[in-house]
Amino acid sequence: MSHVIVDPSTPFLCAFQAVFLQGGFLGLERMVEQATGPIGLLIIFVYSFLIAIILPLPSEVVLAAPLDLGLPKWMTMALIVVVSGVGKSIGSVLALRIGNEAKKAGPVMRALNRTGIDVVGISQRKTVAIAQQYGYIGLALALCIPGFPDTLSIYAFTVLEEDYAKFAVATFIGSVGRLIVWLAGIEIVFLFF
Repeated sequence: MSHVIVDPSTPFLCAFQAVFLQGGFLGLERMVEQATGPIGLLIIFVYSFLIAIILPLPSEVVLAAPLDLGLPKWMTMALIVVVSGVGKSIGSVLALRIGNEAKKAGPVMRALNRTGIDVVGISQRKTVAIAQQYGYIGLALALCIPGFPDTLSIYAFTVLEEDYAKFAVATFIGSVGRLIVWLAGIEIVFLFF
């Protein structure tokens, strides 16, 4: 029987080590900050996908990835923004699915009701107000706010929404918008300093 030797420098083993052995989610954030080459794009995609579902980390970290793809800086940044937007958009569709299932799940609703805080009611009232006033544009705008948790915005909107395609497009636009806001802010800072 032949034995398979796993090279410890493989990206997936490194990802496992970074996430599960060296600091949990923050290990994944550090991994993004050190991502290079084409594998770096995969890391950015996975990170952005996970931000939409479970990660309480800033999505702007992807802009710090030193990809070094041999492309002009502006093209590398555009690629990072698009890959991150696509990852978060696909993740948001899964989050929408999870949110829709959670609304129907008896155990989830009973657990929330036992807390004594009307989490669903509060979330629905705020989300209804934003969704009625701004619709999918509200989701995109909420995702453009630098420093505001993406996961919170995405799950807040899952309370009302069920159109997966529109949800994905709004998330993509908001994600790209947020990164563009950051890039513009960085350029303005460098312009004056």
